[in-house]
Amino acid sequence: MISYWEKTEFLKYDLIIVGGGIVGLFTALEFLNNHPGSKVAVFDKGIFPDGASTKNAGFACFGSLSELIEDNLLLNNNALLELVESRVKGLEILRKTIGDKKIDFQQLGGNELYFSPIDKLLDKINHYNELLKPIFKKRVYFFKNDFIENFGLSKERIKSLIHTPFEGQINTGKTIYFLQKKIKELGGVIYTNTNVEKIIYEPKKNKVIVKKNKIHFESKFLAICTNAFAKKWFPKEDINPGRGMVMVTKPIKNLKIKGCFHYDKGFNYFRNVDERIMIGGGRNLDFQKESTTEHGINSKIKKKLINDLKEFIIPNEKFQIDMEWSGIMAFGKTKIPIVKSISEGVAIGVRIGGMGMAIGSIVGKKTYEHLNI
Repeated sequence: MISYWEKTEFLKYDLIIVGGGIVGLFTALEFLNNHPGSKVAVFDKGIFPDGASTKNAGFACFGSLSELIEDNLLLNNNALLELVESRVKGLEILRKTIGDKKIDFQQLGGNELYFSPIDKLLDKINHYNELLKPIFKKRVYFFKNDFIENFGLSKERIKSLIHTPFEGQINTGKTIYFLQKKIKELGGVIYTNTNVEKIIYEPKKNKVIVKKNKIHFESKFLAICTNAFAKKWFPKEDINPGRGMVMVTKPIKNLKIKGCFHYDKGFNYFRNVDERIMIGGGRNLDFQKESTTEHGINSKIKKKLINDLKEFIIPNEKFQIDMEWSGIMAFGKTKIPIVKSISEGVAIGVRIGGMGMAIGSIVGKKTYEHLNI
């Protein structure tokens, strides 16, 4: 049951965005910046963004060496370069939009761990340093085996380390908070804990039906930015869910770990935060169970990550796990996002490939462009 005032003031918008993560928020921001005074509403089914925007580990990265090698198997050099450049530019837009201080941005560098000598990768390092030179203007990847001991890692288990100075880390909670704040300051509204049940496309009169009380919202333009959850509306699209778990330890005195770390071709990762270690990943240990849109903790993966902490990440430290959670990502045959118009005034920006913090701003801007206003 709704009132006359609610019917006249709250149900019609210039733009409705389904999905309140980083892509949806940047789509809203781009619309409001280009059309001041517009009515814009963002819907998300969670109290907080229900995908991974506030549930990831806060890496400001563009891809470790092994990840780029894997990506290059499906993408030619030009396509790979374009993908990396979009990540770099996306992070620049994110930092400029909110400000480094507000998102706790720290460029402490990125490190990839290898469990055997990687002399054979020397040619690969030289190749990708040359390939990436147009973007970074400098060498990107370096052998830094002396960092293994400096970070307190196990020299017995870790045989090689490749470092890049160009990676950083951010606080994704603050990132989303300040994006929401900007949208509200520009007159946008954000409906959380609001599950969209149905979407109807009609030229200049798109309808969104919310599950609660079957309320019907209308908008001239509509953007769907629900990443993995978009599969229910676009079953033919190459969108596959991938759940990722993350844990954080209780504070550890004199923690040596500083920066972002990757191993197992980027499937596993950890970083420092507030004198703690945040560790996540392991999806490759159980692809079948982790190909889901349901949040939850996989005991097999949890056991492996805790064991990694004990064996080679902080082998000389006692630690306790403080919190654990999961986020839902979306993947496809390649890591190139899906951004396109699907009807008059309707666009989608989904399948971010686990790189939302890096490319969310770019995908949001492109989703706005595909509304063809």
